[in-house]
Amino acid sequence: MMYQGNMYSGGQGVYLHYLTRELVRLGHQVHVIAAPPVPQLDPSVHLHPLDTSSFWAYLDDYPNFLRRKKLSIFHPVNLFEFATTRLTLSQLLNMFSLRAYVKLNELERTYGKFDIIHDNQTLAYGMLLMQRRTPLVVTIHHPMTIDLQNSLHQARGVREKVRRLLWFPWVMQAVVAGRADARITVSETAARSIEAAFKIPRERLHVIHNGVDTEVFRPLPGTTRDPHHILYVGNSEDRNKGARFLLEALALLRDEVPFHLTLVDRRREELKLAPALVRRHGLSTRVTFTGRVSTAQLVALYNRAGLVVSPSVYEGFGLPAAEAMACGAPLVATTGGAFPEIVEHNRTGWLVPPADPAALAAAIRLLLGDAALRARLGEAAAARIRERFDWRRAARQTEAVYQEVL
Repeated sequence: MMYQGNMYSGGQGVYLHYLTRELVRLGHQVHVIAAPPVPQLDPSVHLHPLDTSSFWAYLDDYPNFLRRKKLSIFHPVNLFEFATTRLTLSQLLNMFSLRAYVKLNELERTYGKFDIIHDNQTLAYGMLLMQRRTPLVVTIHHPMTIDLQNSLHQARGVREKVRRLLWFPWVMQAVVAGRADARITVSETAARSIEAAFKIPRERLHVIHNGVDTEVFRPLPGTTRDPHHILYVGNSEDRNKGARFLLEALALLRDEVPFHLTLVDRRREELKLAPALVRRHGLSTRVTFTGRVSTAQLVALYNRAGLVVSPSVYEGFGLPAAEAMACGAPLVATTGGAFPEIVEHNRTGWLVPPADPAALAAAIRLLLGDAALRARLGEAAAARIRERFDWRRAARQTEAVYQEVL
């Protein structure tokens, strides 16, 4: 189950893609119920997209949304969903879970009863309805209370603070997580955050690190790195990801270090935070917004970058950083969240405190000026990812959780 399954929805979409693929390869039949934007799954995985009426489904594909819905948008349930999902994430999660419950009933009439329901971060009340007859395993990438805290910290003005308070779920996810039959999370850091936020004892959490597809994310022979090219990959609108602090750091370096930043996110016209900061700091000629890119294009960017920067305030795991490392890219990341579980400072990357533009600027200055250090970090990073982070291993550990629950 995933309320937004597309790989561009973030690390949760990547997790869904690779974990389901590997579970099928281990011999399981896997079905996925997901809402728009629908996931990109291996052909061996059965996908069952939900036809929702959420505001975000409308934004994702509004011409087809309007053509598909026509007058049905005025049905009381659909109209309620459209209106409330614009205002609060809780309703997006909850309405998805209730529609997914109805879809599950339909699927069981065709395929029979499922052995396990695995929820990927939704943690909404409809999951408890499903649990009444089928064991429920949940993956919690991180508690959304962290998103709320970081959003409030970076909010400018009372109006934005109120909007953030209304947007994030406060209670629902803790309730559902506490009642699940098993809970998986993706790092020790995330486990500690969940224990603190949801009051779930550490011994009731299974830590299973994400993997990286090293057949795809790998050093490309014959590719030359541009020593002045800085790469950022992530959702710059998400206050957890720290794009603000990267741009503030680059503003400090603007007149002393040659660089050009490529920002891999949505198209510039679809973004608010990063374009405004680029203009404010006078970086317009030194920043390129790519829009969404294919996996092959992303791998090429990782291989051409002189430096990849992951400035997150908090990460439950940090897949873009791990993918960059797998490609042999020198990495600057923060000590925010799980990065220290992936990156060894001055061995496989360079770590700085989170939300500290001056420290981030100093690290960028250091690495851009030292080709030998960049080469050493990149080579060691690729080796660490190959040795430690594998999706097949993650799937086998997940399978063991299923067996324990059953």
